[in-house]
Amino acid sequence: MKKNLLKKSIINIIFGLLVIVALVLIFNRPIKNKVIGSYQPKVTRQEIAATNRRTQKKSKRHQQNVSYNFKKVKSLDFETALRSRLNSQQIEQAGQILIPKSGIHLPIGLGVSNSTLALAAGTMRANQKMGRGNYPLAGHHMVNRKILFGPLYFKTRVGQTIYLTDMNRVYQYQVYQRAFIAATRVDVIKQTKKPIVTLVTCDATGKGRLLIRGRLVKTFKLRDATQKIKRALLRPANS
Repeated sequence: MKKNLLKKSIINIIFGLLVIVALVLIFNRPIKNKVIGSYQPKVTRQEIAATNRRTQKKSKRHQQNVSYNFKKVKSLDFETALRSRLNSQQIEQAGQILIPKSGIHLPIGLGVSNSTLALAAGTMRANQKMGRGNYPLAGHHMVNRKILFGPLYFKTRVGQTIYLTDMNRVYQYQVYQRAFIAATRVDVIKQTKKPIVTLVTCDATGKGRLLIRGRLVKTFKLRDATQKIKRALLRPANS
């Protein structure tokens, strides 16, 4: 009798665990998207200045949180998203990217660490400057068309306008190239003579990359931006 009860208890426990695992698998993606979408930082000139100071001093925080090692970049899972969200204050903010017609409004963080790419667009080279040569950014392609660089894949087309800002000046680019390239094409992040922005994300298979490039059209102070653009850049990112 006791053996039968024990057997039933074990079966019930296993069944319960399987149900929990199944629920986690079913709701993993929506929960992950909610976690990422909840990160809506107020990017400020003061925070960017603090980032620049830590970069120049090569502070401990900078060295711990900024990486340009592409080989360590992994697919974005729920655990990474949650851990990154809980430690989002460690992202070294460098500015914002706004693509109005694609619905992209993201903070820009230094480097391509998994924690940075879980919540922001990441710079792909050290010491890159907006408006000077090539300014490459990486971001995760998501099935959700509203999260991270998901809109880049689904909505960004040639002719659209891309705005970058360091919260002092705004750099306006116009998309002139949309192409699929091999994941090995690291040459696309190299410096260029002409001022361009390069955006890189995974393609639908995850094996290749989508490349978006825009040429610099003009620059202006943030205070001189149109009211619509100014309002967008002054409100929290991801909002």
